[in-house]
Amino acid sequence: RRKEFLICLCYFKLSCMTPAIHALDEANIQYQLLEYSHERSNDGFGNEAVEKLGLSDDVVFKTLLVQLSSQEIIVCLVPVGLSLNLKAVARAAGAKKAALAPIRTAEKRTGYVTGGISPFGQLREHRTFIDKSAFPLNLIYVSAGRRGLEVCVPPEAFSVLLGATFVTLTDYE
Repeated sequence: RRKEFLICLCYFKLSCMTPAIHALDEANIQYQLLEYSHERSNDGFGNEAVEKLGLSDDVVFKTLLVQLSSQEIIVCLVPVGLSLNLKAVARAAGAKKAALAPIRTAEKRTGYVTGGISPFGQLREHRTFIDKSAFPLNLIYVSAGRRGLEVCVPPEAFSVLLGATFVTLTDYE
């Protein structure tokens, strides 16, 4: 029975292996994977994760790519229940203006599809900013690199692996 369990666990791990999971493994960062059945007709990806996993929308973070007025692409993580404030992003990044990057650009730069963009294991390195509301939390959830797959990590993982900066991204002070 134990052998069957180990084979099943190994299969689950292999079937869920994404560049994000590989990056976390390489950095020896502890994480937990959560999987749910993604409905193709649902394009509210973060809200779907909150609903199907029974989590609060302040601990599930969406990964958004933003293009600055300098043309630099950056990664911003904000709670699903809040909206990204582009003025706050521009201020945090030291730019005059910021706008959401086109979907095609986001997918090309990260190697992930929309709704499955993880901050970890992207094709290119980007400066990463995470809303300061994540800092006091013990654990937060982000996409693990595939629609229907979330990874739970401590906020420190973003600093360690991505050099992320914790700043105000959801309201403008």
